[in-house]
Amino acid sequence: MSAFSLPTLEGALHHPDRLHTHTRAAGLALAVAAALAGCASAPPGTPPAATTPSGATAATPAAPGRTPPAAAPGAPGASDAMTARAYRRDAASHLYALNAARIYRGRLPSMLYAIGTLEVQLDRNGQVLSTHWLRAPRHAPEVVAEIERTVRAAAPFPAPQRLGKVTYTDTWLWDESGRFQLDTLTEGQD
Repeated sequence: MSAFSLPTLEGALHHPDRLHTHTRAAGLALAVAAALAGCASAPPGTPPAATTPSGATAATPAAPGRTPPAAAPGAPGASDAMTARAYRRDAASHLYALNAARIYRGRLPSMLYAIGTLEVQLDRNGQVLSTHWLRAPRHAPEVVAEIERTVRAAAPFPAPQRLGKVTYTDTWLWDESGRFQLDTLTEGQD
């Protein structure tokens, strides 16, 4: 088993937009918790929904190793992002909402099992057209397969209405427990 370390403080200094990541992540966690708390009052047989910061509604998170239920057409809403970099935040929030039980909560440990950077191309409806590894964790092929499965199962993503189709990139930070964070919404690393 190989492990990697990610210098998050240095990254934050070079990318000031990451300085407020903790605040955004806490807000996302609060929104998901509030949505899940409201599930108790839903009528029997009604599947619970989580709301992302962009106002999109996502399907109930699936248990690890299980495919999330297919979302109703238009369920994730639309993204008003004007750049691929801005869209990345909407995509990450969508993935977090669908995989809430699989998100590593708090600061990541200093040594991670796998780190991979994936480029995802989406059509104007948020359907995955292709994925391409910019940096694959080749020592962990099971992580590569699980990330690809997770991305494809999350479709449709929020429709990139201002961009038409979009290609965005995010880095997956994978703990040996099978839980993960995305660099876009990371809570940092020890």
